[in-house]
Amino acid sequence: MDSAGYVALSRQSGLMREMQMVANNIANLSTNGFRREGMVFSEHVARLEREPSLSMAHGNARMVDLSQAGLTQTGGAFDLAIQGDGFFLVETPQGERLTRAGSFTPSAEGELVTPGGFRLLDAGGAPVFVPPGAKIAIGEDGTISANGEAIGQIGLWQPADPLALRHQSGTFFDGGAVEPAEGSRLMQGFLEESNVNPVAEIARMIEVQRAYEMGQKFLDAEDNRARQVIQTLGQ
Repeated sequence: MDSAGYVALSRQSGLMREMQMVANNIANLSTNGFRREGMVFSEHVARLEREPSLSMAHGNARMVDLSQAGLTQTGGAFDLAIQGDGFFLVETPQGERLTRAGSFTPSAEGELVTPGGFRLLDAGGAPVFVPPGAKIAIGEDGTISANGEAIGQIGLWQPADPLALRHQSGTFFDGGAVEPAEGSRLMQGFLEESNVNPVAEIARMIEVQRAYEMGQKFLDAEDNRARQVIQTLGQ
């Protein structure tokens, strides 16, 4: 394969990964706390001896859109939404993870857990416990009150290094070292929606698909050209 073919293949590979990301975004339109992802392309320039340099597309970096999404009122005592920056911190078998998905329920032990059974952590990094049968109120600063008496505070966290944030799976992120998030509010009885814009994602899917088809047509044309050259020289 000549240089033009390698350049086209590098672009096709990146477009394929971007299409997968767009499809995942669309699949999570209704996932509470989901954050849209995009592909970041870079240019890789290879120096060739006795020939011009070769410029190839490199598309393997993910961009996570952390913009605020809309809130849906549920009225649930343990449904929580964040207004502003910051994440909830939950304990998983792989370590502590950040998330904006705020749907929690009390476990049999009285600890607040995610639908997957992962424990929510408080401002001190310990599991959040709520007394069974108590009337629970959660303030905008995360303070938990049971029957009018403060019993703890839900922590809001952010990565100490914003560039360290890495999407793990679903609505979970690995932020490395974390620190308290300032200036954010907790809303009890609300859930944050996905921040995926369906119209924009479908338009992007069409754009990526057309770009991929153009690249495939170019590769097919190059393949036909090479075959014709071989047939001509073989006669």
